[in-house]
Amino acid sequence: MKRKIFTTVALVCCVMVCFAFFADLTGKWTGSLHAPDGNDYPLNYAFKVDGDKLTGSSTGQQGSVDITNGKITGNDFSFNIDVNGVDVKNTCKFYPEADSVGMDIDYQGFKMHATLKRSTDK
Repeated sequence: MKRKIFTTVALVCCVMVCFAFFADLTGKWTGSLHAPDGNDYPLNYAFKVDGDKLTGSSTGQQGSVDITNGKITGNDFSFNIDVNGVDVKNTCKFYPEADSVGMDIDYQGFKMHATLKRSTDK
């Protein structure tokens, strides 16, 4: 009986730790994207985590755009944003120990990579 209780408590603690990692994903993140055309574009995201769902927005020269189809699985997550009428898929990995996010971006067949760091702006 004690073994079952201990095992249950240990599993609950592990699940809580996993969710605590993604609670840290909530907030503002910034980075830069070096595009195939040679230009650098600033990336600014505000992520909000609710269980396994990701919402928020991206802010750029065109204004603010909402994140759609946001999903979280472990340290991996994905979402879409609208860039001038093009639905852009972002596949990401959260690295809590480095407080960074690695992003793979698919823009009309062009594959790009960027790294985000937590913003110090409040």
